[in-house]
Amino acid sequence: MSNSGHASSAVRSPLGPSNSANGTQAKPGALVPTNNVTTGDGLTVRTRIDPTLTVDDVMKQLCLNLKIKEPPSHFALRDDTDELVTNDNLRKKIRNKVNLKLVNAPAREARETAEKLRNRNDKNIKLTLFSLQKFIREEAFAHEFLDHNGLNELVDVIYTATGNTLAYALAAMQNLMELEYGWATLSDDFILKVVQILSSPQSLINVCRPATAILKKLVEADPTSIPGPQIASSSRGPPAPPPGSIYRYGFHIVFEQMRKERGLLETVVNRLGSADTAMAQYSMMLINSLLAHASDARWEEFISELERLNVRKAVVRLMSLHTIEDLTSCILDFQANVIRVTYRKKTTIVDPDVDESHADALKSIWACSRLDEELDPSGQKLKWRKLGFETEDIVQEFSEVGVLGLECLKKFVESDPDFSKVILEQLSRPEERRCPIAKASNEVVELLSEHWAIFAPGYSTSTTFQRFFLDFPKVHSLATQFFIRMWSESGAATGDFTRVAALVRSQVKVALRRENVRPWHEVEHDFIECEYRAVRDRQMKELELEDDLLSKVPVRNLRAKLYKESFEFVRQQRIQCLLQGAWFVNALSQSSPREVLRRPSRPWRFMRLDSGLKFLHYVDSAIKFPVRNGLEDLPERIDMSLISEIATGTCAPPPNVLRDQNDLPPTSALMPSPLSFSLLSAHEGSLADLIAPDQSRWADWTDGLNMLRRDGGHVASKETAGFVQALTEIGLKIKLLDLSGEMVEIPSGLVAGPPPMNNDFFFSELM
Repeated sequence: MSNSGHASSAVRSPLGPSNSANGTQAKPGALVPTNNVTTGDGLTVRTRIDPTLTVDDVMKQLCLNLKIKEPPSHFALRDDTDELVTNDNLRKKIRNKVNLKLVNAPAREARETAEKLRNRNDKNIKLTLFSLQKFIREEAFAHEFLDHNGLNELVDVIYTATGNTLAYALAAMQNLMELEYGWATLSDDFILKVVQILSSPQSLINVCRPATAILKKLVEADPTSIPGPQIASSSRGPPAPPPGSIYRYGFHIVFEQMRKERGLLETVVNRLGSADTAMAQYSMMLINSLLAHASDARWEEFISELERLNVRKAVVRLMSLHTIEDLTSCILDFQANVIRVTYRKKTTIVDPDVDESHADALKSIWACSRLDEELDPSGQKLKWRKLGFETEDIVQEFSEVGVLGLECLKKFVESDPDFSKVILEQLSRPEERRCPIAKASNEVVELLSEHWAIFAPGYSTSTTFQRFFLDFPKVHSLATQFFIRMWSESGAATGDFTRVAALVRSQVKVALRRENVRPWHEVEHDFIECEYRAVRDRQMKELELEDDLLSKVPVRNLRAKLYKESFEFVRQQRIQCLLQGAWFVNALSQSSPREVLRRPSRPWRFMRLDSGLKFLHYVDSAIKFPVRNGLEDLPERIDMSLISEIATGTCAPPPNVLRDQNDLPPTSALMPSPLSFSLLSAHEGSLADLIAPDQSRWADWTDGLNMLRRDGGHVASKETAGFVQALTEIGLKIKLLDLSGEMVEIPSGLVAGPPPMNNDFFFSELM
């Protein structure tokens, strides 16, 4: 920009540069906003930029007016926070009169940064890495940085650096890995190095956070996550990633390196109790990713190690202690993952001839009984029937509850030092009066699975913390003891098993009510102290309102199938709402300073998800206006991959907005609105603070966004959970009308016939 006051269509004359005495003063009252632009030599000029032009045109005019001889492509504009000025945000920067800086273009900056890393010295390396962690997110910078061997140089730094220098290098790598390309050459040695950094007790918190995020990203970069049409491999394994794809890692690659540092998983679990909330969140997210992507080959080993480290207890402690909304979504994700683990255990066949751990569990159960194997009057082996199984076929006995039932029975007998006495007491009774304890244990597993909706993997409609579910075996032991007590107090006989199971089902609902707020001692009291007569009277009243048909096993299985279909239907509906878009109020976070408590110039925001489900496009406006289909009216966007948390009830409406309308419930200044939510990034803070116009829109968007997250899957609103349950129950009743209307008897269980003699058969669709 020249001192002669020469104007152009893109950049008008300076209005008095702070370091120049010859700037031409613009006329007062000009309609075009004025921005300060600071050059590399410290000169600050005030300029009016035409917002209709592209950034390239603006740079050409700036270089022309400032008589810069180098090509305009060597330069770019950034704001005070170093955010790059692009065609997408240029108008916003001009409108808000943001201070700008004339700096090196991203490509030029990237080349210089790669060169500095190659010829690094202790004096400049920290500053270089500090800048790199910010610029690496920009695609123009990243492309050039990668083309100039920047990735290998950054990896070399991570191998040798310590302290804050290492923290900046890891943060740069973390941000680079937000891109869908460029880091497919990371080696197993590098992954091991990150594992070693993370497992070291001496590592700083600001080192551990990005190291944890890097491992999480590597776990999620498995071939099954390749977006779009997948290239199948020649075997039945995961699809083969295309050349250069980052989707070549995954759980099995990362876990192999984790196994070399035995203390890593314990360190990650211990950090769930970190006083640094971000560190606890990162650790929780890594555990969730490992749970969600665990491979079949290492699944049992990984889950066993997590159980040994008592990760569930650590999460329950988080539920009790945390006061920051950031962790809520992570905890709900963990619950959904544990449901997936529990379902898998329940559907894993018990086979002691194949799996040594199954054989060991059965040996432990038998040892705790202190019984001797005998022969019955017909000369058949009499062993497992003594514990209450119906047959000696242990595989068949656990066919409905799988490994979950085996583990629960094992923990039940091991937790009761008097178990052998309980068994002897039952054996001393007439055979028809004995409580079949093992069968009762399996029935309790079924009842608890029904209560916590363990119907299918990957589906969870819990909107609150489920502390008791995370201690499934302990609840199982209490409920099984309650079953045995009800059997004795009611004087039950062999034919009364279903009746006693109904009593236990009723008590489970009562004891586990309001799970997110009830203390554990009240649950114990309900199972241990409640008398048979009170339970029976309550259950009789429930039977007046409930059809006994719904408790039969085939109906339970049908409900599980319909539940999965209903969840997917509601999920698609929520995503469709995001694709249509909606208006929101731009809210104020609770940390907003008092001086900003005034009506904003653009209090409204319209948001819409793109068809690729990758970006949220939006526009801020002073008033609502008809938004056309597509994205032309929505110049700004938020990358969905950056959203790590959808926090709710976090912000308040600005004053004097909707004062004369009924769009929002009244709230006082800076009091969180129940319809508010924030899109949070693990390393950028809040990306958006919004308030929905009504409860329905709030549920659509908070749950839709949660369901889209790669490590999500839970729902946040009772409305969405209610829809899933309502659709399930309606579908179930419609299906049952076809049978009950014809007075068809539905059996309590189905017995499989003999296997077919050959392969000349097919399965008929009965439902």
